[in-house]
Amino acid sequence: MRPIIELHDVSLRQGGLTRLAGLDLAVEEGEVLALLGHNGAGKTTTMKLILGLLTPSAGRLEVLGGRPDGRHAAVLRRHLGYLPENVSFYEQLTGREVLHFFARLKRAAAGQAEELLERVGLATAAGRRVKTYSKGMRQRLGLAQALLGAPRLLLLDEPTTGLDPAATRDFYDTVRELGERGCTVLLSSHVLPGVEPYIDRALILGDGHRLALGSLDGLRTEAALPLTIRARGRLADRDWRTTWEDARIVARPLNGHEVSLSVPAECKLAVLRRLTAIPGVEDIELQPPSLETLYAHFSRLGTRERRGDAP
Repeated sequence: MRPIIELHDVSLRQGGLTRLAGLDLAVEEGEVLALLGHNGAGKTTTMKLILGLLTPSAGRLEVLGGRPDGRHAAVLRRHLGYLPENVSFYEQLTGREVLHFFARLKRAAAGQAEELLERVGLATAAGRRVKTYSKGMRQRLGLAQALLGAPRLLLLDEPTTGLDPAATRDFYDTVRELGERGCTVLLSSHVLPGVEPYIDRALILGDGHRLALGSLDGLRTEAALPLTIRARGRLADRDWRTTWEDARIVARPLNGHEVSLSVPAECKLAVLRRLTAIPGVEDIELQPPSLETLYAHFSRLGTRERRGDAP
């Protein structure tokens, strides 16, 4: 089976600026992929290319088996949902009227609009005009319109902007459910801890270049960053922090009953054996490098490479 999205050496140049440089990417059916990067890194540009709103300057791009900016575009749009970072609707219409309007455009059943209003928590506000909606309510209405028509591909640009913690959790539960049903999801976000539990892979971009691509485990292996081990218990009277032979293992007391160790991955088992042998240790917690830590690492590497600095 062919990937849902295929980019082969795709570049985009505008006005003398390179917005995207030689990007290779294949996204499979049912995959949840996070697009990460600073402002101007190429995240929104990549989404607009996939949507067919921009045309590559070089390379080959196919979405659902065809070019998104050619004759295939009309077919593509019936199977695609998009939530931009800043949603905008006709403010004089009610939430229900907005969703029914988009349902007609996407040839979706009117009943689906009512189901989605309930799903995103807007059922009681469906009869109010959009101009009375808060930013979070408009964002939820935007998510509902993106889900119309049971899309095979969903593009979400900063989708949790303006959402409270409960609504954010519900949103990501929806993303997980969509992936399980076979919908491919691309989302960009600056709130990396919120994204981390729900994605299959992450694409990290910097100044239009691909800096890293992979699952969290794959990125951790590639980055080879130390993990954090925290030990808790009755440790105050034990001067064991100086007993590590390996200088790469750095111990830092957090208080009289907890210590944090920075440990190379290959030393993990040796450190765990040592800790479990210490009387008084009551709890041990392993914390692998987070998505936020990995993003910072690959961004620094990308900056150094572009500047030609030594690592």
